[in-house]
Amino acid sequence: MAIKTFTTGEVLTASDTNTYLANSGLVFVSSTTIGTAVSSVAVANCFTSTYTNYRIVAHGGVGSSLQAMSMTLTGAATSYYQILAYWAYAGGAASSVGVSNAAQWNYIGESGDSNTIDIDILGPNTAKYTQFAGNYIGSVAGTIAGYHGVASAFTGFTIATGGTMTGGTITVYGYRKA
Repeated sequence: MAIKTFTTGEVLTASDTNTYLANSGLVFVSSTTIGTAVSSVAVANCFTSTYTNYRIVAHGGVGSSLQAMSMTLTGAATSYYQILAYWAYAGGAASSVGVSNAAQWNYIGESGDSNTIDIDILGPNTAKYTQFAGNYIGSVAGTIAGYHGVASAFTGFTIATGGTMTGGTITVYGYRKA
């Protein structure tokens, strides 16, 4: 859709407003509250054919200890590949960790002072490899990316940690298709 430029004195109609609001970039899909002292949180039925790509953001609450958060796609127990390249806040050389053909993406976020996730997930509801990229924010800072190595469609995911999480919200947004 072409972008319309409005001029001074021009009437902004309800039709124009509705069209431009409906064609916005990120659209709220779901919000899941993290319970009290839970080791995992399932987010069901958030991936559909309405959107191809999604943004997942979590913030708030606390963890029982400083732990990486992992993620599994609903119904997929193997074939996770990931890299986390990170730097310590005190400086120094970059480090990295990864997983190959694992049971989950091991470094999707961190639970501690806050339960924090910041990723884009690409094509989870298509019969192709699901990919993701984002930021790792916690005791270290870095970049995360990976894929699920089975061409399958998924409808949801589960976030887990080695300790427990209390509070905070996991929000899923869809990237509107053009």
